[in-house]
Amino acid sequence: TIKNFKELEIWKKGMELVKIVYIITEIFPDKEIYGLTSQIRRSAVSVPSNISEGFKRRYSKEFKQFLNVALGSLAELETQLIIAKELGYLDNAKADEVIDLIEDINRMTSGLIRKL
Repeated sequence: TIKNFKELEIWKKGMELVKIVYIITEIFPDKEIYGLTSQIRRSAVSVPSNISEGFKRRYSKEFKQFLNVALGSLAELETQLIIAKELGYLDNAKADEVIDLIEDINRMTSGLIRKL
């Protein structure tokens, strides 16, 4: 049985996602620091943050609610990455790599919600 959110594979993948997002947004134009860069980073950070917060709640219904928020953040992040790609801030290969990770986390999170 899992006793700590840090043992959850979806949390670990969420943390990996955050690190990748911070690295890829380093090359975004300075004019985007308070715009798209900031929004993308906040969306990414929201994923493992909501997973860990939900895990610490007392009831599975509350955990599911936080997991659903994480799913929303994943969708938001994917949209923002597509925007960054279309604006030429991110190359197709890197965007696709991150979107694949988002889809993986999405599947895992949806599966956990069904189990709860």
